[in-house]
Amino acid sequence: MSLKRLSSGAALWAVLAFALILRLGACFWWQSRVPPGHRFEFGDSEAYWILATHIAHGEPYEYGSPDARIVRMPGYPLMLATMLSVFGDHMPVLYARLLSALLGTAAVAAIYWLTTILFDRRTGTLAALVAACYPGAIAMSMVVLSEAPFCPLYLAQIAMWIKSWNCGEESASQQANHQEDEAGKTSGRRQLAWAAASGVLGGLATLVRPDWLLFVPFVALAGLPFTRRRGEHLKLALIMSLAVAVVMAPWWWRSFRVVGRFVPTTLQVGASLYDGLNPRATGASDMWFVEGFVAEEHRRPSAPDQPQEYRLDRRLRNVALQWATEHPAQVCRLAVTKFVRMWNVWPNDREHGGVLLRLVTAVTYLPTLVGALVGIAITRRKPWPAAIAWLPAVYLTLLHLVFVSSLRYREPPMLGLLVFTAAAITRGTRPSSAP
Repeated sequence: MSLKRLSSGAALWAVLAFALILRLGACFWWQSRVPPGHRFEFGDSEAYWILATHIAHGEPYEYGSPDARIVRMPGYPLMLATMLSVFGDHMPVLYARLLSALLGTAAVAAIYWLTTILFDRRTGTLAALVAACYPGAIAMSMVVLSEAPFCPLYLAQIAMWIKSWNCGEESASQQANHQEDEAGKTSGRRQLAWAAASGVLGGLATLVRPDWLLFVPFVALAGLPFTRRRGEHLKLALIMSLAVAVVMAPWWWRSFRVVGRFVPTTLQVGASLYDGLNPRATGASDMWFVEGFVAEEHRRPSAPDQPQEYRLDRRLRNVALQWATEHPAQVCRLAVTKFVRMWNVWPNDREHGGVLLRLVTAVTYLPTLVGALVGIAITRRKPWPAAIAWLPAVYLTLLHLVFVSSLRYREPPMLGLLVFTAAAITRGTRPSSAP
């Protein structure tokens, strides 16, 4: 092992240790702020905890009633259920926060790997250091939310996607240099293996956060203008999509057995859509309407082939789409509001937007975002596969122009943008892959 590589490895481990220490400290600090008698700041956390308890006890996977059996993806509750099985029902919430800290540190490691694939080790170390210190990344590493496992999964998925693409370039280079056919076959097999592994991680990420389901098809279409190797690009996307489907198949089968119909992710999509598109919508989440719709569904005649959970989801979806169709101008205004809420300079919620928090958010977010834009500009001559790392920001933003929006939803894609912030500082080598 060369001295340079040894030094790079030592620097990485130092950064990861620093990242973990920051996140552990944040966990203890956050837990100390929780008022007596309360467990969580976010309602989603309570839902994950209850579902995890049901899994740990071998009880039906449902939230609140038998009419809510496909309300959340099972990935994160399964992780919490494993901990509950080990530590018991009275496991302190702090333990779940410590798990988030470990997952947040894993996300920092994934950023290093992704950056070294796109640029170089020096840029990778800096990107990891920026991620270790970035307040948004630390915040996602101390709460009991699905963002904690989602971030390392999606970052590793992207890194593997780019590895697969680079194997194709390597194979093309070998053919151009008239090297042995066996070397080209080896590169081809490695390319397929990396693509399949990327798809598996994409499936696992979707089992954690359902909004990730369409990311591979989105990139498959969005990437066509960026590369001349379109056939290879689509082939890799197809392999990844098949791998995603294999990982998702058990959940799809379980959902089909519950409601007798194919459900791509959950039956919470209708409620989430209405939350973002209704006469009282503001861009923020406000589930004021749920109880009224549920009560109305209870009064309607039951249909054995359409469980209430399925009917409620479809009704909310249809009402939301009808309102959006009849009020296009208001939908556009809401989209602008949601964009601002997601990429705002400071917190949207005044209750949690004190002067110090606003200042810290602005001082750290603005330079990071500007640096990311500069770093993306560095790749403009050979934009692919670097675009794979910033397309999550585009994809998730487009989703939240329809659904509700907040600063919370920008934190995962911001991690991918940190790659380019570091590249802007080091002027890292351009991505090596040919377009």
